[in-house]
Amino acid sequence: MPRESLASYIEDFRLYKRDVAFMDRKGYRTVRWTYPQIAQTAAQVARELERLGVEKGDRVVLWGEDCGQWVAAFFGCVLRGAVAVPLDKVASPEFARRIAQQVQARVAFGSREQLQHLKPAAGVTVIPFEDFHSTLEAHPSSSYPTPSLSRSDVLEILFTSGATGDPKGVVLTHGNVLSNLAPLEKGMGRYLKYERLVHPIRFLNLVPLSHVFGQFMGMFVPQLLRGSVLFSETLNPAEVLRTIRRERVSVLVAVPRLLDSLKDRIERDYEARGELQKLRADLEVAAGLKFRNRWVRFRRIHWQLGWKFWAVVSGGAALDSATEEFWRRLGFVAVQGYGMTETTSLISLNHPFGVERGSIGKVLPGREMKLDENGEILVRGDSIATAYWQNGEMKPVAAQDGWLHTGDLGAIDEHGNLFFKGRRKNVIVTPEGMNVHPQDLENALRAQPGVRDCVVLPLPRGGNAVPGAVLLLRESNLDPAAIVAKANASLAEFQHIRQWFVWPQEDFPRTATHKPRTNAILQLVEAQLHGAPVRDGYEENPAAVGQTGSVAEIVAQITQRPAADLSGLTSIERVELMSAVEDRFQVDLNESKFTAATTVADLEEMLRMPSAEQTDFFYPRWVQRWPVTWIRRVVYYLVTWPATQLLSMPRITGGERLRGVRGPVLVVCNHVTYLDIGFVLAALPHHLRNLAVAMEGERAQRMRRPPKDWRWWERVAARVSYWLMTPLFHVFPLPQRGGFRESFRFAGDAADQGYSVLVFPEGLRTPDGKLWPFRSGIGLLASSLGLPIVPMHIHGLWEVKLSGRRGFARWGAIQVNVGEPLRFAPGADAAAITRTLEAAVRSL
Repeated sequence: MPRESLASYIEDFRLYKRDVAFMDRKGYRTVRWTYPQIAQTAAQVARELERLGVEKGDRVVLWGEDCGQWVAAFFGCVLRGAVAVPLDKVASPEFARRIAQQVQARVAFGSREQLQHLKPAAGVTVIPFEDFHSTLEAHPSSSYPTPSLSRSDVLEILFTSGATGDPKGVVLTHGNVLSNLAPLEKGMGRYLKYERLVHPIRFLNLVPLSHVFGQFMGMFVPQLLRGSVLFSETLNPAEVLRTIRRERVSVLVAVPRLLDSLKDRIERDYEARGELQKLRADLEVAAGLKFRNRWVRFRRIHWQLGWKFWAVVSGGAALDSATEEFWRRLGFVAVQGYGMTETTSLISLNHPFGVERGSIGKVLPGREMKLDENGEILVRGDSIATAYWQNGEMKPVAAQDGWLHTGDLGAIDEHGNLFFKGRRKNVIVTPEGMNVHPQDLENALRAQPGVRDCVVLPLPRGGNAVPGAVLLLRESNLDPAAIVAKANASLAEFQHIRQWFVWPQEDFPRTATHKPRTNAILQLVEAQLHGAPVRDGYEENPAAVGQTGSVAEIVAQITQRPAADLSGLTSIERVELMSAVEDRFQVDLNESKFTAATTVADLEEMLRMPSAEQTDFFYPRWVQRWPVTWIRRVVYYLVTWPATQLLSMPRITGGERLRGVRGPVLVVCNHVTYLDIGFVLAALPHHLRNLAVAMEGERAQRMRRPPKDWRWWERVAARVSYWLMTPLFHVFPLPQRGGFRESFRFAGDAADQGYSVLVFPEGLRTPDGKLWPFRSGIGLLASSLGLPIVPMHIHGLWEVKLSGRRGFARWGAIQVNVGEPLRFAPGADAAAITRTLEAAVRSL
């Protein structure tokens, strides 16, 4: 029997027991939500909405990062019958206020930082995601009695983030979404018996939930497979690849630009090893190979990404044919579909096991599609949105005959495969009366190795227009004239690019789904054309143009001071700045080189020549797996603990403060000798002794790869010590002079697996027995991990060390004082945390 609303899916969640539905990657930690937890939290949200007087049909704003709370709030609106109004997380406060007022929103969910901008809006109750637990804990989590819902009831209103004019929202009903889900659910049914062999299928979704495609691939489709969805707050290509392997991701859902960035990252890795030409030769050979043979040929890449990873799904824009072919030849499935908000995402979709190169799939069951005499795509069916919402009024989306004019141009082959040809309004009519599709020209430009991205625009010429290209080049010394000439050689004469410009900034201004903002780019190009003489060909001195999110602006935002000099940045500011730059420009930078950068010009040069090398330090994750974990536990209880008790007999004070503390925790302690780890372990209760220990990174590196000027027996002893210390005490490097971001990431992964983390914030063993100042990085680590922090102070060990007894001491000579566990609010100032922790350890 057909479903009448999405509410029935939510009740099914309660039957999925321990299956993980959503994972939020926040900083260096991952939070997991099971399907029953989502259903229970959604029921609590519905009851909170009822308490606030929200009735069926009332509007509720969702504005924040993609996370489990976002999903629970959305499904809570479904259970209550409220209409969700999702907003882009990057939407301006003014835009958000206008939308909230226009829809007369009763409640708004989102991050605290963003919701503070809605507080002035009259009648809107704000509920931050950070306060979900305290706000909802009073409500029962049992099934919520949903009001009567039908397929015609409104589910949500999706607004475009236009900067001018009155925002226009697309009104989607339960029936619109269900008409898309029904054929997918039916089609997947025949494969569910095979899904058991690889359960769970994990999706890494990097498309915002505020967009209908992001919702389908982030909330609706995965639950048909009882799959898991991971949300990540970073678009850094290196981190995305690490996440795919670490979380054993099966399917990556992303916009085309990110898939281009990942392709570039893989090629840079090969280039760093001097194997780029071999990769390209293998890709040429792979064109004629079957899927299995491609997989074998590129097994190194499959191993790097994990054996479960098999598909990339592209949406939000047309995927470049060269990028699609790159992933296909590597032995992965590249799936893309076609749709828009007005069609509730999907019109056509490629079959994952029968992909036609360059196609955006065949039309899905339940809808009709045709091309008019101009090649425009027309669609009709139950998935077409009910109406547009503008200024409180409902306006029809489709024509009277039910056909929606998409404004997109396409072509259909004899097999029914649809091919995207671009937007109708973007077609360039040349003075010769020829129609030029910018998509064809952009494809030709992107096929050139030196082009990172490009936009083809209509430049006025005698009442008509000629194609003009705006280029983002990989390196500043490339010749754009030669690049354009090669692209023109693959095009018909009437398609030739007549003018071109090199974009002077590191990236184009972009939308939330990373499409270039062509209106803004065209405006700046036209201003340059009218403000300076430009000839056909390359403009050698392009005018300086501003761009939101330039390097200088990011530096100023992070440091809150002029961006001319970076030499005075703290380690905390450098970590935040590096992350912000990488996410903005979707590149990965070498941490050691980044630490050495002293000017904005240095950073801009690094962006033009990004490095595949990320860190000089080694982070072995095999020490967290069986049988090493069991060996470590046996060694501790048979060797380390008896030796600590019998030879040193430490006295523990304050241990009772940890009895009610659930792990994992972050332990901060003064650093006296290499024996400190044993005393810390002795002070911890049994359930917190699963420990990962941070060690001075530079020292660990010297032990792993001793300098050649050391004597041979010193090098052997150092290596043996390193390979014994690393597995038996779960030691990982924490660099002091930069490059410690990967160390923080390792600590976060260890905490996700239940390990407590031990850090010596002084950064080195005390040279005089006194507590030295804490390094500022401990505050950033503590803030990022979000763990209870246990301060400890070891007394008497320095005196034993001076006495030369080497660990032998009378009972009570060595004392470990355990402080009260500390917690800090999310977003607390890292420098303040460092000062607080130092004071806490010093007081012990």
